[in-house]
Amino acid sequence: MPLFDDDDFMMTTPKENFFQILRTANQNIVENEIEKLIERLAVAEKILEEQGLDEEYERRARSEIASAPEDMENRKNSLFIETVGNIVTQCE
Repeated sequence: MPLFDDDDFMMTTPKENFFQILRTANQNIVENEIEKLIERLAVAEKILEEQGLDEEYERRARSEIASAPEDMENRKNSLFIETVGNIVTQCE
């Protein structure tokens, strides 16, 4: 049984697909992929802190979100799509 209908996939956003897959895919695979994302975030934060850039990052993040919301939305969508791909590939 497929995780999602091809027609549904084309009618929804990457974010909606992401959360649908999280609810329907093998939960062990979902948990592993979420853990990988959190681990990457933790590493990035550690690197920023070690280089004294954590406050600069926060300032820049707010600025980027405010000044380029479409670019940020595209980047988020890319991460949603990549993560869904990783989960679906492992569920096949």
